[in-house]
Order: sequence, then structure tokens, then C-alpha cells
Amino acid sequence: MLKQLHPETVEVEMCLVKLPEKSNLQESELDEMWSYVGKKDNPRWLWHGIDHRSGKVLAYVFGRRKDEVFLHLKALLEPFGISHFYTDGWGAYERHLEVQKHEVGKQNTQKIESKHTNLRARIKRLARRTICFSKTEEMHDLVIGLFINRYEFGVPV
Repeated sequence: MLKQLHPETVEVEMCLVKLPEKSNLQESELDEMWSYVGKKDNPRWLWHGIDHRSGKVLAYVFGRRKDEVFLHLKALLEPFGISHFYTDGWGAYERHLEVQKHEVGKQNTQKIESKHTNLRARIKRLARRTICFSKTEEMHDLVIGLFINRYEFGVPV
């Protein structure tokens, strides 16, 4: 399907989540979620950050489990002015987040882990044991991105 589309005929609408002027956003949960494209030897990671209080997705990126992908997510989160991050123990977080702004542990990452469970239940290509899978990275990112845009950001698809 993507090969049949011509770029000049595709309309793209981009939206940015905007916070109120006096935002109470101070804490964020960050995590990465594994899936694969084509075969399990080709992993694809969804990295995302959510508001610790409300559970709303603030930003997300797709890629490998590499530092440069996390740095892209970190750059997307900078405008929110987050003062504290909760993560698991993955090394990219420890290497690129200031120690005083970073807390490792499962106690404060329950909302983002719950979001992973919901995504895996609602998008079958994210389920670990399934016959539904993406054959291309573009289609994988497109399907998951459209779902997040619709159900997290409220953008009609």
C-alpha cells in the first residue's frame, strides 16, 4: 500500500500536545516497549514518556534500543520542563539523565507499564505470541503511531 501512494497525494496533519500556561507537569515516566518487524531477529522499540500524574502520553519515538533514539525522545520532552524522571534500569537513562532528576525503580513506573499492557491487548502486532505482525518498519510505526494519536492525543484518524 505504501508503495502505491504518491507523496503529493498524501495529506499530513501534525499536532503538538500543548500544556496550559501554568502546568503542574513536574514528573514523567519513561520506558521502552519491544516488538518486532517480520521476525524476532528484527526488534523494533517504542520509546515513550507519560505524565506521572495523569498518565497522558507526552511524546513517543520508534527505533532500536540505542542511546540516540532515547536522545530523540528526550529532545521531544524538553519543552515540557520536566523536573523528575522515573525509569527502569536501562543504561541509556542513567547515561543521559541527571542523577538528581532521575529515579530508577518499579514503584513509580506503574502507569507506563499499565499502558504497555493496554497497547499489547489492543494492538495484536504488539502481542508477544501472535500470528499478526508487521512486515515493514514503516507499516509497524504507522499503525502504532495512528493508534497512539487517536486514543492518546484525540486526533481523528
